[in-house]
Order: sequence, then C-alpha cells, then structure tokens
Amino acid sequence: MNHRTSSYLFLIILVVFSLSGRAVVAAELIELSDENRARCLEVLREGLKSDDFWPSMHAAEGLTLGGHGEEVITFLEPKLLGENDDQRRCGLARELVRAGRREYTEVLLDILASDDPHGHVHAAESLYKVVEIGDGSALRHAFAQSPNITLRVMAAAALGRCGNPEAMAFLREQLVSAEPSIARIVGWVLGRIGSSQDIPGIRRRLENSEDDLQRVFHANSLAALGDKMGLEQLERNLSSDDPGFRTYCATFAGDARATQTKPELIRLLEDPHLDARIRAAQSLLVLAATPPHDRLEDISELVFIPTEDNPRYTEGSVLDLQDGSLLFAVTEFFGSGSDFAEAHIIARQSSDGGRTWGKKRILQKNTGGLNCMSVTLRRLPSSDHSHRIALFYLQKNSHSDLDLYVKFSTDEARSFGSPILVTDDPGYHVVNNDRITRLSSGRLLAPAASTPDVTKVNHFVSRCYISDDNGLSWRKGKEAVDLPKRGAMEPEVVELTDGRVLMIMRNQLGTISKSYSADGGDTWSQPDNLGITAPEAPSTLRRIPSTGDLLLIWNNHYKPGEGHGGKRSPLNVAVSSDDGLTWKYRRTLESDPERSYSYVSLTFVGERAVLTYWVGDSSKRQWSTKFRSLPVSWFYQ
Repeated sequence: MNHRTSSYLFLIILVVFSLSGRAVVAAELIELSDENRARCLEVLREGLKSDDFWPSMHAAEGLTLGGHGEEVITFLEPKLLGENDDQRRCGLARELVRAGRREYTEVLLDILASDDPHGHVHAAESLYKVVEIGDGSALRHAFAQSPNITLRVMAAAALGRCGNPEAMAFLREQLVSAEPSIARIVGWVLGRIGSSQDIPGIRRRLENSEDDLQRVFHANSLAALGDKMGLEQLERNLSSDDPGFRTYCATFAGDARATQTKPELIRLLEDPHLDARIRAAQSLLVLAATPPHDRLEDISELVFIPTEDNPRYTEGSVLDLQDGSLLFAVTEFFGSGSDFAEAHIIARQSSDGGRTWGKKRILQKNTGGLNCMSVTLRRLPSSDHSHRIALFYLQKNSHSDLDLYVKFSTDEARSFGSPILVTDDPGYHVVNNDRITRLSSGRLLAPAASTPDVTKVNHFVSRCYISDDNGLSWRKGKEAVDLPKRGAMEPEVVELTDGRVLMIMRNQLGTISKSYSADGGDTWSQPDNLGITAPEAPSTLRRIPSTGDLLLIWNNHYKPGEGHGGKRSPLNVAVSSDDGLTWKYRRTLESDPERSYSYVSLTFVGERAVLTYWVGDSSKRQWSTKFRSLPVSWFYQ
C-alpha cells in the first residue's frame, strides 16, 4: 500500500522507552562505538534544523533522550515564542517540557482548554507523552466529551497513564469495538501503559486486520509489551520498502528494548528517509542507555534518620522542581523530640524520583524564640512571576506565640525573599505541614487551629487565613469551627466539585470531623462526622488529578480510653468518588504496631503519588521521616 507520509498526526504520537508504560526489568544494553554515537548525534542535529516540522520535533526528542536537552531548549524556545499554530505549539512545548522546561506544560493545558479545537488532540497526546496532566480537570473534561473520539482516546491515554481505572477500562473496550483507525491508536497506547493482559486483544486486532499499516502498528505494540511474535515482526519490518513503516519500527525498537535490532538501526542511519534516520538514531541512543525503572515500583526510603543530637525529623513537604527533581523539606530538631525543642527547616534533593538524595541544606534557619517547624512547599504563580515557589513555616516563640510565615523564591528554591506574616493576631496558631490550599478562584487558604496559650487553655478552634493576592497579604477568616473537649484541631481543607470548601479536623471524639464553607473559607457550617473512625491524630485529604476523586490518609485505629484514642498505627488510605460522602478502595500503607505513622504530606507528580510521613519509635523517643512514591493506580487495587 502507499503510506501517506505527509500525515503526521499518528506518527508524532510514537513515544520512546523513557515514557514506556510497561514494567521494565533489568535489560541488556547495546554498545555504541564512538563513531556510531557521533553519527547518531549528527543525524539528530541535522533533523532538528530541518524545515520539515514534525521530524524536527522527533529529532528534538532523540537529542533530549541522548542527554542533550540544553541544545533542544536553546533551539526551540525562540520558535515557540514566535509560533501561532496550536498544533505546532503543542509539538514545541512538548519537546521543551521533555528537555527539562516543565513550565511549558501550561501551554499544552491552555491549548487543551481553549475554545478552538484545532490543537486539542495534539495537546492531549503531548500531555500523555510527557506524563503531565496539571490538576487533571482539562483532560477529564476531554475524556467526558463524546463527539471527538480521537480526543477522547488521547485524554484517556493521559489519564490512564496517571492511574485512572475508568480511562483504562475505556481504552480496553475501544480495542475491541472501535473502528480500525481508532483501535490502532488504542493498541499503541496499551502497548505502553497496558500489561500482558492486553496482548491477546492486540493479537486479535492484528490477525483480523486487512490493512498493512494496522498490522505494523499492532505488531509494534505487541513488541512493546515483550511479545515474541511482535518483536520478530518489528525486526522484519525494519527492512520494509515503505519508509513510514521503517520509521515506525525504528521508534518502537527503542521502546521495546529490542537490542537485537542494533545492526538494522545502524543501517537506517543512512536511510534516504529523514524521519527513519532520526528514529533509528534515537533508538540506538536509547538502547545504549540504562532502561527506565519499573513504573509500578513502590519507592520507600527513610530519608531523614534520627541521631542522638537530632532525635526528630518530622513534618515534611515535597515539591517537584522545573528540572524534574524533587525537593524534600523537613523539620530538624536538636537535643529533644519535644514540639518546643530548638529546630530549623532543612531540605534534600533527588534527581531520580526519590531513590537517592543529595546532601541536606538549610531552607529556613531558626528565627523563633523556640523553633521554626512545619513546612509547606507550594508553587504559587503571580502576575509578575509564573513559577514562584512559596515556603510556609511556623515560627514558635513561646507557648502563647506561634505564627505562620511565608517566603517566596523566584529561582527554584535556591534563595528566598523576606518573610510575610500570615497569622497576624495574637495566639498560638498551629498550621500543619503541607497544608496550604489554592482554590480554583486563585484564593489561598491557610487552615489553622488556634488557642490563646497551649499550656493554659489547650482548647483549639479551626479557621482559615485567607489571601486574595497570591500570598502577599493575609486576613483572618470570619468564623471558626469548634468541637468538644480539646476542640477542633489540625485542620485540612479541599475544594469540592460544587465550589464549596470542605474542612476536616482532628478531635477527641473518635472520628474525623468535617465542616463546609460556601464562601471560600470565611464562614463554616456546624461540624459533623466524616463517617471515618480515627484516633486523635491529623488526617490528610487531597484530590487525585487523574480521577478527580478524593484521597484520605489517616490512622484507622481508635481505642477509647487509650492516650490520644489509640496508636497512630496502622496508616491507611481510602478513596471517595462523591466528594467525601462515601469511601472505598481502603488500603494500608503501614501496619507495624511498634511504630507510629503521622503528619503526612501528599503531592502528585506525573503518574505517581508522592508522600512523606514520620515513622516514630516510642522505645527510643525518636522520629524519622519516610519518603514514599507509589503509582496512583495502587490506590485503586
């Protein structure tokens, strides 16, 4: 058949191994001679400067995967600023994100949410490729619509990769029922984010296809899943007379870790078809590099470990930086594990998803009469700087003087400006770590539990401190929530789908309490029971971007009469699809009865949920802080 090489919509959605959805085990690497490596880079640099737009983007991808992302940024950034076509803007923004400029994800999200449909499919496909979905709302909207099936499939691909089980079920249904051109895309997607359970369905599509292009696509998808027949067909098709087929297979060779194709890929470096040369060069560099980690891996590391001098590391927060690294901040205490011991805020950084960590550095020195503690890291855009980082922390001067401050950084947390006082009224204001919430309106809420004096009164009421100017100034919310006994403690807030704000609170009643605000955190309803049994301990509540569901993390252990209503073990999770009215998918994160687990932080980075929490050892009166990274799909198993 004559392949339409001028149509690049489906060609550009080919993705290489670094974004592979399948679990990758230890794999053989190929050896590239200096001559062949130099030729690969020569081909890619030639392709990057090509007037043929999409091959140029493929070359950018190959250079980034080969370790030359800075070249890509230098070359493409001026082009994006001067480009008006949304489909091309998607290609440019995507490759800039892949090269390390993650701020250009906003370009893709803006195009996807725009009224002009011209770039919608390209935006969804690009977000899928770079594993970025923002808060998920634009992609969830695209997935919910029905007129444009290609857009729905690509939105499902992005959401499914980031853990949405309904999106995965939809893709598997489409593999069976969709017309061939759509099933081809679905098979390609499942080859990367699916599993061995998808091999039979893709094989049936391959066997029943009468179109050469369909068969090539499905065979390559099987190869990406490790299927022997698919790998054999991929290798044969590298010698196809059709330049498009050679190009597709050259791309999939890297994705499938098909090291046996090295001789054919080297031969394709001299192929007369530019895109075949580019994809061969890309896959050779990919196959010579260390393969990616298993995307289903449970990463669990004690990052901050106590010592005799520093017996407590607690109340952490994690932020993903623009270069893809993770910044993990925590409170380091000196001499004692008491809340009133001397402490400051330190951080470590990881460039490999949390598997290894660099040296610690001080983010906030102790400026309090007692300590500085309980950090929250947030990226809070402003009118003058779209990628500003906020560092919130508590400054504790005495038992009756505890306040929240915020400082801002415009250089990716390398330095911070002067502190701004958030809680400007007298008293002892507890704001837990990792608690600041930004509403869809842009309003910032700092949920605080306050008392005049923690030793003399020790009864708390919860309210929000509010900023409507991106954190530059703050005011006290009009009303507070109160509860019996020690009151309403350690609040958390989340925006609901109907625009209301839900506050949950620690208490001494054996439950998690809740209250609602219909005016953005100023006034609150009478408190009620969330329907979850719990000891007197903090809980964490966030919205999962890929599904829109709420995720609750708490200690599912209540024993009346015990101190604080029971141990802070086990540590559990539950999911709600109806904004907290009911809960399902209950799982256990930690269960050692000899340890305590508390003060959780939670953020979502690509397809993973990134958590931190203290691990307490009561026998030694020491507390470490654990980093935990799980695929979002884990919460739905």
